[in-house]
Amino acid sequence: MLRKIRLTLALLFFVTVTALFLDFTGTIHTWLAWMAKVQFLPALLAVNVGVIVPLVLLTLLVGRVYCSVICPLGVFQDIVSWISGQRKKKKYRFSYSPEIKWLRYGVLGLFVIALITGIGSIVALLAPYSSYGRIVSNLFAPLYRWGNNLLAYFAERADSYAFYDAEVWMKSLPTFIIAVVTFIVLIILAWRNGRTYCNTICPVGTVLGFFSRFSLFRPVVDAEKCKKCSLCSRRCKAASIDYKNHRIDYSRCVACMDCLDTCKHDALHLQYRWKKTNKQAVNKPMQTVNSEQVDTTRRSFLSATAVLAATSVVKAQEKKVDGGLAVIEDKKIPVRATQIVPPGAGSARHFAQHCTACQLCVSACPNNVLRPSTKLTKLMQPEMSYERGYCRPECTRCSDVCPAGAIRPITVEEKSSTRIGHAVWIKKNCIPLTDGVECGNCARHCPSGAILMVPSDNDDPNSVRIPVVNAERCIGCGACENLCPARPFSAIYVEGHTMHSVM
Repeated sequence: MLRKIRLTLALLFFVTVTALFLDFTGTIHTWLAWMAKVQFLPALLAVNVGVIVPLVLLTLLVGRVYCSVICPLGVFQDIVSWISGQRKKKKYRFSYSPEIKWLRYGVLGLFVIALITGIGSIVALLAPYSSYGRIVSNLFAPLYRWGNNLLAYFAERADSYAFYDAEVWMKSLPTFIIAVVTFIVLIILAWRNGRTYCNTICPVGTVLGFFSRFSLFRPVVDAEKCKKCSLCSRRCKAASIDYKNHRIDYSRCVACMDCLDTCKHDALHLQYRWKKTNKQAVNKPMQTVNSEQVDTTRRSFLSATAVLAATSVVKAQEKKVDGGLAVIEDKKIPVRATQIVPPGAGSARHFAQHCTACQLCVSACPNNVLRPSTKLTKLMQPEMSYERGYCRPECTRCSDVCPAGAIRPITVEEKSSTRIGHAVWIKKNCIPLTDGVECGNCARHCPSGAILMVPSDNDDPNSVRIPVVNAERCIGCGACENLCPARPFSAIYVEGHTMHSVM
């Protein structure tokens, strides 16, 4: 019964979190964005006490339920492991192995140092939720969008516009390669050994494993009933059951309850930690105990899990031709002295320290403005660039979905007055000067009125007009850069501000 409840909740979280990364319409985010915000590391970086405290208390109550129910990377490994177990004679393929402490705590130490020093690339590589987000964003999302575009193609020919095309493009080659490598490594580890990644590398698993050692309710082995058949140990994907000595390593147990359903001799039960037995052997982790499963224990587990679940409670692709005749050359990314981070980040420093590079904002951005950085120190963390769109003042999608507090919630009014950068004019690229024709595209589309067109020759009021930027009024939205007709580099581009300000 406990296992079925755990599987139901795990499937619910897994499907929902995956859908958050696939959804490009914003519909799912409106109702279920909270499921991303109850992930442990993003909540920790966001200093979300309302999430962190319940997760820690839940772990102290029933062990690492977070790892087996809420964490999408953990559930993903369970799915791979389950598929592997469907092979002939592979259902009971695991075996007990001692904890590799030096590796677990060594990786955790490296993670903490990277977190403190602001080395976002290491944090992003090790964070479980972020790793899964990159896999979905880079591998699953393109397939999902291609499927959507296929439906849009047929729907259009049936005079229906229930679907619309979504652009599919390579946002970052390094991030894509890292996502592929992570995906392959996880599949290999889960296929062969179940939860190896969770119990040797994952820093969140190590932290929660520390608290799990002191959990009030945990599976225990009744030494008198145990026949040492080893079924529980060979079914334990966490390799934490030492059936020979009737011991369970609670720091690695992910509370999946598989062992309870597997035991054929009624020797495994979920028991209160402080309950005395005939042998007076309780109270310590890794200790043989002798007990009977009680209904109150089951009710407590179900209640705790239910409480956690309750409280935690476009652009269409354009043709790349001008009038069907001339091919439009793609724009190239300008060399920016300072990267641009989204409104709501406050500063580049705050963004770098809190972002886990989960790519949720990249997936949710309807204007194709956000993409993973290729810089080593900020590898995979999103940055803004305006080759495919610009940051529309009325859009706050990235601040709405960010679970780590890297982009704080911001209103439309606040965004419209927040200066994240300023436009810079490049004289040698400007069409009025290179081709001798009027343009003014940048001034016409500037939402803040920061660009004026003035005569290029002060002595001749009839000379072609060129743009002049009022940096104090510019908010750095990138409309001018995106809509500038100059190719391959725009005649006007945006330089980021390390510290955002308000007009």
